[in-house]
Amino acid sequence: MNFLERLGSIILGTLRQVIEALALLFDTISWIIIGSVKNKLPKREGIFNQMVFAGVGSLIIAAFVSFFTGIVIAMQSAYQLSRFGANIYVAPMVSVGVARELGPVLTALVVAGRVGAAITAELGTMKVTEQIEALDTMALSPIRFLVVPRFLALLVMLPCLTLFADLLGIFGGFLVGVFNLHLDPYRYITFSFQFMEWKDVWTGLVKSFVFAVIISMVGCYMGLKTKGGAEGVGKSTTLSVVTSFIFIILFDCILTGIFYFTQK
Repeated sequence: MNFLERLGSIILGTLRQVIEALALLFDTISWIIIGSVKNKLPKREGIFNQMVFAGVGSLIIAAFVSFFTGIVIAMQSAYQLSRFGANIYVAPMVSVGVARELGPVLTALVVAGRVGAAITAELGTMKVTEQIEALDTMALSPIRFLVVPRFLALLVMLPCLTLFADLLGIFGGFLVGVFNLHLDPYRYITFSFQFMEWKDVWTGLVKSFVFAVIISMVGCYMGLKTKGGAEGVGKSTTLSVVTSFIFIILFDCILTGIFYFTQK
């Protein structure tokens, strides 16, 4: 194929995959609504286990990343602000930057690398060993029993992880401000929350909900479309993480632009 044919093939293939992923999202939401009305949601045990895996299991690494990110932001901003004698403004830079941007994005990337990859590998293994087909044979929906619990777990736990990461990031900046810049602790905390508004917090939470949908749908879609044995599982897992990263950054840019132009 020449260049144009290859480009067209890539574009059409990507569009087809996006449409199929959106169809999977629609089916998942439909099963949630139907299950809520008819009391046929998957067992709470299964959803709870997924919440523990996605949330509690990711707590330490999310806290680690956010804490040291807050320290780095504080040190980098202090390096510039100290030239103007404005070290106290390190506090709002860290709090607002972490709450609006770095908290939700870094947490989502961590969860995509850990939970999204695990979802794809698990469902991909079930697919290549024909366990998915076995569910279809028994008239049991794979979406209801496999996708819905993971979707609900991420939808609940990722915003919780984001809030926890925000606090750890702000605390990291607080340590730099107090012990390195010798700022008054009370004044630092006052400045942190004086400039941070509620819209900064819910902006980050809205992003985390969107990222949760992206991670769960990409992970489940790649897993359910896996073929080619163990090698196919590896390829699907790698592609799932890369795709999740790309969509997280893309939608972060889109949402930031929307919030920026609508909150002026």
